[in-house]
Amino acid sequence: MAAAGTSPGGTGVAAALPTGRSRPELGLDFSAIRAELGLPVDYPTAALAEVEQTVAQQVPTGARVDATDLPLVTVDPPGAKDLDQAVLVRRRRGGYRIHYAIADVAAFVVPGGALDVEARRRGQTLYLPDGNIPLHPTRLSEDAASLLPDQVRAAVLWTIDLDFDGLPVRIDVRRALVRSVAQLDYDGVQRSLRLGVPHPSIELLPEVGRLRREQAVLRGAIELGLPEQQVESDGGGGWRLVLRPRLVVEAWNAEISLLTGMCAAEMMLSAGIGVLRTVPDPEPETVAGLRRSATRLGVHWPVDTPPAAALAGLDPIRPEALAVHVAATRLLRGAGYTAFGDGAPAKTNHAGIGASYAHVTAPLRRLVDRYSAEVCLAVASDRGVPEWVQEALAGLPSAMGSSDRMAGQVERACIAQAQAWSLASRVGEEFAATVLRVPNGTAGEVFVADPPVIARCSGTGLGEGQQVQVRLVEADPLRRDVAFEVA
Repeated sequence: MAAAGTSPGGTGVAAALPTGRSRPELGLDFSAIRAELGLPVDYPTAALAEVEQTVAQQVPTGARVDATDLPLVTVDPPGAKDLDQAVLVRRRRGGYRIHYAIADVAAFVVPGGALDVEARRRGQTLYLPDGNIPLHPTRLSEDAASLLPDQVRAAVLWTIDLDFDGLPVRIDVRRALVRSVAQLDYDGVQRSLRLGVPHPSIELLPEVGRLRREQAVLRGAIELGLPEQQVESDGGGGWRLVLRPRLVVEAWNAEISLLTGMCAAEMMLSAGIGVLRTVPDPEPETVAGLRRSATRLGVHWPVDTPPAAALAGLDPIRPEALAVHVAATRLLRGAGYTAFGDGAPAKTNHAGIGASYAHVTAPLRRLVDRYSAEVCLAVASDRGVPEWVQEALAGLPSAMGSSDRMAGQVERACIAQAQAWSLASRVGEEFAATVLRVPNGTAGEVFVADPPVIARCSGTGLGEGQQVQVRLVEADPLRRDVAFEVA
């Protein structure tokens, strides 16, 4: 759940509709955020020309395994076109075998070329309600490199064997040609599983997903089960706020990606070269503070139970559990990237995963994945890491850190804008709310369920997890600011 933020400066937005909806024809779109944050508009002409040239060339097959016989499928949000991953889960003697194909973006990007330079500048795809700003031109990310169904595509193919406990016992990664047989979406997969008619390629996904979730708790992975605050089209040219709970099939699907990233990290560490996604372990006093907060909220947390197990046992839909999950975000501070090229680095762990981890599964949408894949391919084939990768490693933490901060700004600004639009006509009304945070005794942050809004609230006697009645005192679309007071 993303907390609402206030963006400095005016936006030039005209006024909110009486209904609280926003309509682009009245100027109530997200163009002000794009301009304010200086987001890219178009791809450079040279980069676009380079894409057309590389796409026109045949994908080299000599160094690739023909894996087009594998019935891989993609599982993404409805309507997605930038399809990074395709999966196949099978049973084998002794456990399971996972085939995981990742779009091979490096097959289309010339190191040091115009496209490479622009992708390094962008860092990652930025998602706004009225349209994405892609890391790569859509000719590549939504077409030639995307693992679209019934199309032969260049891929980095991971094959991971698991035992009956869901632990990896064999890892293989190589370049391949693949062909997805179906494009599935989360809602459809969840529905098919409920009806007992899943696609054969992923009928074992729940079985493997549950095993991997159990392993996550055993590793001490600190996972926050918070619903996601989103802005979506209302179907009539405007926007609305929704609170989207994470489907269980999304969690299972994510476990395949996390498994691959952990395998990639182990390969990098064994070779002494690569780039890891790291989050430091929380300090003991931070965990103790969270435990005290849980106790105040009436949430039982046994002394000998680590945070991973305690959080896994809470349903964040309950107000007091929601407050604990929000408070638990303090356990996952200090996220960054660690590049290394001469032995293992000092920082290797990702506290949210409970293991070392590397990004390798979303190269269409994230810059670092392309380089990480090249490191793993080199390690797997027992050859040297390409020079262009070695030269870029040192600069990746800074580039990815900057793009992560920008992505966070974009998300917060869009949600804050939508919150202000949705409530602009309702100043003075009262709402039922849950108190999420109380950094001091006279102000806090509350969650209102309808519409799903997170905003600051003034008043005395606020306590985390408390159910309160609040009054809306400000909803300013110009400043993207919403504020409540205790009624």
